[in-house]
Amino acid sequence: MVAVLNIWIPQCTGGVINVVAKFAGNKNGSLENGSNSAFTIAENLASPAYRLARMYVAQALFTFVYIYTLSGIGEKIAMKLRQDLFKSIIMQDMAFFDRHRTGEIVSRLTTDIQDFKSSFKMCISQGLRSITQIVGCVISITMISPQLTGIMVLCVPTVILVGALLGSSLRKLSRNAQNQTSKSIAVSEEALSNIRTVRAFAAEEREIEMFSKEVALAATMQEHLGFGIGLFQAGTNLFLNGIVLGTLYLGGHLMSIGQLTPGDLIAFLLATQTIQRSLTQLSLLFGSYVNGISAGGRVFEFLNLPPSPMMVGGEVITDRCFRGNIEFKNVTFEYPTRPNKSVLKNFNLKIPAGKTVAIVGSSGNGKTTVAALLERLYDVDEGSIEIDGTDIRSLNSSYLRGGVLGYINQEPILFATTIMENIRYGMHGATDLEVIAAAREANADQFIRNFPDGYNTLVGERGTQLSGGQKQRVAIARALLKNPSILILDEATSALDYESERIVQRALESAAKGRTVLVIAHRLSTVKNADIIVVLQNGVIIEMGKHEELTAKKGAYYHLVSQQEKQQEKESERQHG
Repeated sequence: MVAVLNIWIPQCTGGVINVVAKFAGNKNGSLENGSNSAFTIAENLASPAYRLARMYVAQALFTFVYIYTLSGIGEKIAMKLRQDLFKSIIMQDMAFFDRHRTGEIVSRLTTDIQDFKSSFKMCISQGLRSITQIVGCVISITMISPQLTGIMVLCVPTVILVGALLGSSLRKLSRNAQNQTSKSIAVSEEALSNIRTVRAFAAEEREIEMFSKEVALAATMQEHLGFGIGLFQAGTNLFLNGIVLGTLYLGGHLMSIGQLTPGDLIAFLLATQTIQRSLTQLSLLFGSYVNGISAGGRVFEFLNLPPSPMMVGGEVITDRCFRGNIEFKNVTFEYPTRPNKSVLKNFNLKIPAGKTVAIVGSSGNGKTTVAALLERLYDVDEGSIEIDGTDIRSLNSSYLRGGVLGYINQEPILFATTIMENIRYGMHGATDLEVIAAAREANADQFIRNFPDGYNTLVGERGTQLSGGQKQRVAIARALLKNPSILILDEATSALDYESERIVQRALESAAKGRTVLVIAHRLSTVKNADIIVVLQNGVIIEMGKHEELTAKKGAYYHLVSQQEKQQEKESERQHG
């Protein structure tokens, strides 16, 4: 409606000019009776002026309506895009997160959607209006003067062709610039999320240098993009201003031979300027369009990803509870990001229900991979993993992790909320009493109550306000809240000091009662009481048995224990020395 009104306004203005020009040319009438002449001019001007005023009011009203409406639509689209994109991302498998950095993913959720929303709103509003005005005004000026219109239209295809060729290269530049910007964001996000490690190694200058380098490269790319867009817009403006100059020159000639009235020339010129403004806006929109297309492409790249098969479908068993018999059958596995390098090869292991099995071995031999496969963070390449005779690939993965398995790792990550909510994260909808019961089982209730705010104590980002042992016990409570049949302990005490380890170990022993427990162990002193100890080397089991049996054999396990005891003696001597 705004565009249609902008098409008609030049013609109404031309009507007003024609009335003024008519009386300006009739000088004798105006001199004979000035008052009558003034009244006659006002009377003749009233109708076209009133029509023009109504159009101005209507234009203002519809401008408000479309801007307000489009703003609401744009925000709803951005909201839905963010929701759908986040859902698409979070339903991907772990291989997806291995391949993409967190900063890059966050950039697509924030910067790219913001760019897409801004471009969408601008291109829809100004683009639709400008195109309508161009089409309408071309029809209008054709009716006013076909000669002038024909000359002007002859020049347009050349500009469109040049613009299309330049646009292709600008789109490529924009994509590269946005990718580089995301890379710089990823560098900053990684440094800030690991600020304690940066501090520990006094690596601030190194991180500043790395970030500055990436930002400088992004700025250079953006400058090249700005140069191209500026060149395009400058050329377009030069062409459009040339059209105005040509219109005045040729229009004056047509007026001199009586083929145009002054009002028609003004109407033609105003309509031409409307076309000029519309084309200028389209050229300005070009940069926004390029950014929007690039940002939209990056958003929809992730948005169109199908959810990981392991995240959808699968069986949810409600009529029985798992006892916890686990069996690995001829399992072979390699990480998707490291193909052709098998971590486990024909791995076979039976874990009876209610027993504690510890997997030991030096780093890089596949211990944590066993835990990750049981938790179904990845699916096996060959073979199968069964719980009570059921292949875990037939189970819904969220049900498996949410109700059957409890996972506690070396460095538990807590959320920046209260202790109560961190424990409740283990089972959505749990009551406060259930949370407190889980904390007691994890030997955490006493230290929590010693805080001034008790269970409402804020733990800080990643739980930085709690000690290592306190964080670990909160994590144990979180895992126990869902009452899992199977507990997976992935080096759960290896990052703790001796006193904290002793307290947490007692909590783990209490939590293990009546459950099947898989322990991934670094400190061998913590697994001496395990029912079965498995020694893993290069993804293959080389020894299996109880602590006493394996020690008596004086094989790989014995050597691992001896090495650790020697290291502990050296550390003890260093501390006391």
